Amino acid sequence: MAGGVFYTVNASGAVEGARMGNVVVIVDVIDMSTTAEAAIDAGAIAVFGASPDNAKPPVAVNPAKVAIAAGKLANLKNTGIIIVAEPRVASEQERISRLQGVMRGLEDTGAEIRAVLPNLGAETVKLFDFTGCVLIAATSTGGVAFDAAFSAGAPAVLTATVARTIQKKGAVPARAGAVRAVQIAKELNTGITVVAASANSLEDILAAEYIVRAILDNDFRG
Repeated sequence: MAGGVFYTVNASGAVEGARMGNVVVIVDVIDMSTTAEAAIDAGAIAVFGASPDNAKPPVAVNPAKVAIAAGKLANLKNTGIIIVAEPRVASEQERISRLQGVMRGLEDTGAEIRAVLPNLGAETVKLFDFTGCVLIAATSTGGVAFDAAFSAGAPAVLTATVARTIQKKGAVPARAGAVRAVQIAKELNTGITVVAASANSLEDILAAEYIVRAILDNDFRG
């Protein structure tokens, strides 16, 4: 079992973290992981990330598998699913048309889809009541990286951001993500791999580095 804290980029890095047996933390500041943090603030009970159909990462993804896990959890908790997807400016049907893998998985579980919303970061939670729901963020960067880690067998896949939400300001969002990662890693006796969702995104790279420091500030060494 790998220990310690690791930093990497892209869906391929997320897969490597999963193969090491680590908790994988996805950082996609604009906007998937910020949407996820806001959803947690707004009462979502779990966050999943999934690949849209048109994504072609160099590693395996399985959005139907992610959706089945999310749907089973929603059914267990007697709640519904909120999907966050792209493009931001589009009809609900346009978003759904790009998510046939996710939709097949949810259909298999019979889970209720309560809303399909745009990926707007912190503002997303103003569009619908997230209380008690399970979120699937089916997005082309953070969703893909999450899906890749999940499909590769990571013991847990989480999200984190440095961007402010309606409830969190300053360093608080990053610290919250770090605390979640440390708690789960200690429970599972694993290391942590923090993933900047895109190597082409400076904000993801800098945010992931900051979150690594926040994890170390929590006296986590694995």
